Amino acid sequence: MRFSAFVFDAYGTLFDVHAAVRKYAGEIGPEGRRLSEIWRAKQLEYSWVGTLMGEHVDFWTLTERALDYAFRKVPSADRSLREGLLEAYWHLDCYPEVPGVLRALKGAGARLAILSNGSRAMLEAAVRSAALETVLDDIFSADQAQKFKTDPAVYDLVTTSWRLYPDAVSFQSSNRWDIAGAARCGFRTVWINRTQEPDEYADHQPDLILPSLDGLITAS
Repeated sequence: MRFSAFVFDAYGTLFDVHAAVRKYAGEIGPEGRRLSEIWRAKQLEYSWVGTLMGEHVDFWTLTERALDYAFRKVPSADRSLREGLLEAYWHLDCYPEVPGVLRALKGAGARLAILSNGSRAMLEAAVRSAALETVLDDIFSADQAQKFKTDPAVYDLVTTSWRLYPDAVSFQSSNRWDIAGAARCGFRTVWINRTQEPDEYADHQPDLILPSLDGLITAS
């Protein structure tokens, strides 16, 4: 492989952010998908706005606030499910190909890490739930930088800790804005376009686009 350092975004890339709501799909009803999409959108929006204001609040608090907003926006959803949904977010399903791909990369001698907006506790819980502890060398949380992606300080956590030049790191994310941020910082970027979204951020193109993590090994 050309790269020996692989860094992965967590939410949407390794872990399915909509798995929590799907777990309660029967109780929520037909508005479940809308509730989940609003929850995710607001979670990200709050992270960006806070970073722009220079005000850092941990990602779990933002996740709670985003769900509360989603319930207000979708009043038909039963608010008594709030605690169950939040608990489910600590144990999100990983995508089916994730364990095999990460183990294959590890077996080939690669160094692997997560770089995420998630708090350390959130990420460790998700990793344990997916039984990925043995394949990951590091977990980098944006809390360490007191800022969220796409601030360069977050991506610098990897290069500073691992003492690598950015172009030695292959960074994988399903979030196109995250790919733009990583590309601007000099990483080799792989956009995992799971939902076939149109491209954007033309000034910061990904080096590779894949529909899932399958194919990453042969392309690296």
